[in-house]
Amino acid sequence: MKSIIRFSARSAATKVGLNSTRGLATQPTNLKDILANVIPEEQKKIGSFRKTHGDKSLGEYTINQAYGGMRGITGLVTETSLLDPEEGIRFRGYSIPECQELLPKAEGGKEPLPEGLFWLLMTGQVPTPQQVAWVSNEWNERADLPGHVVTMLNNFPSSLHPMAQFSAAIVACNTESQFKAAYEKGVHKSTYWEYIYEDSMELIAKLPTIAAIIYRNLYKDGSSVGTIDSAKDWSWNFCEMMGYTDAQFVELMRLYLTIHTDHEGGNVSAHTVHLVGSALSDPYLSFGAGMCGLAGPLHGLANQEVLVWLTKVVDGVGLDPTDEELREWIWTTLQSGQVVPGFGHAVLRKTDPRYTCQREFALKHLPDDKMFKLVAQVYKLAPDILLEQGKAKNPWPNVDAHSGVLLQYYGLKEMQYYTVLFGVSRALGVLASLVWDRALGLPIERPKSVTSEALMKKYAN
Repeated sequence: MKSIIRFSARSAATKVGLNSTRGLATQPTNLKDILANVIPEEQKKIGSFRKTHGDKSLGEYTINQAYGGMRGITGLVTETSLLDPEEGIRFRGYSIPECQELLPKAEGGKEPLPEGLFWLLMTGQVPTPQQVAWVSNEWNERADLPGHVVTMLNNFPSSLHPMAQFSAAIVACNTESQFKAAYEKGVHKSTYWEYIYEDSMELIAKLPTIAAIIYRNLYKDGSSVGTIDSAKDWSWNFCEMMGYTDAQFVELMRLYLTIHTDHEGGNVSAHTVHLVGSALSDPYLSFGAGMCGLAGPLHGLANQEVLVWLTKVVDGVGLDPTDEELREWIWTTLQSGQVVPGFGHAVLRKTDPRYTCQREFALKHLPDDKMFKLVAQVYKLAPDILLEQGKAKNPWPNVDAHSGVLLQYYGLKEMQYYTVLFGVSRALGVLASLVWDRALGLPIERPKSVTSEALMKKYAN
């Protein structure tokens, strides 16, 4: 059996093993109902702000920025997160350490549940354990796939990259779109967000199933992904469907799926989902397009590139090189015209907080692992070398510098699959943003472009 079995998972929130909140007042747990109250307040606040300040300039940009991928040009509004060059990412105003402390955890667990961050991204409010349990139950209920998508996944050739399979299956789920059906019936645009919400909840719920089938087909001889356990959380079920039951690995995945969700709106995957969604394409089409962007080696595929480079390091100087041997290897990499993958970021000018929390996880759970020690040694040496070279504005490690080594340690060694894990996580941020795009009535994105000839005519002559 290669398809997931559906059964009723709509059970009481207390069935999911979450930390107790005795003494807290009962709060509503239905996310859509809460959004229905939050959205009108935000619409009014933003409408008033735009009316008063809408004609004010956000800044100037240069010709080099227009040629250079629009870096540094502020031209998007993304409500869910903000990336500060010096401080790093904040999700609705909360740093990663704050999220680790405040967001609910599984029973006996130490890492935040991704469901909790999704609630935070959607509402701006730190959820209660009961609210997080409600999200877990909703996703458990919606996790099954259309039969034609399962058939398609099972007929993909093994030579097709996991990300190509992932993107194609997501787009094929478009048959289930409530937004598409509602739009065709002519529903009022003020209700668009409700249908985008339903599609987003359905899609997020289905992503672990899609991803697990891909993993099983490619690496586990097509064995069954089994069934969803209604008493467990999203990350636990994802790991179980892939065939991983180690509690420590599940904790790692809870952390991984939380910290990869969002990185403000200008990165390729987030911007693509926003852009395609601005044409009123449904979440399946919009997110599928975003995943095609995430598959690029300069974006989500970078964690695979890091491991390839580390493998070359081990082949060249061994698993336990001296600082001098490793320093020479890094210089050889740079002098050959290559980069040290996992270091540098388009916006950040410090060590990525997502790297730091993964390093802390490793220090706690696998301090003596040789590959972790090698990553730590690179972390110690590479920034100074990159500064000495003089080309890097940010010589510090980013999220991709660490994640692959952790996954390898727990036995998930298939590097080509890593970006699929990234994609499952990234859905939480970009789809929360897509709900808000429609709630705020943001228009189709259509920036003005110019030709080089026009620029030269205006500025060079």
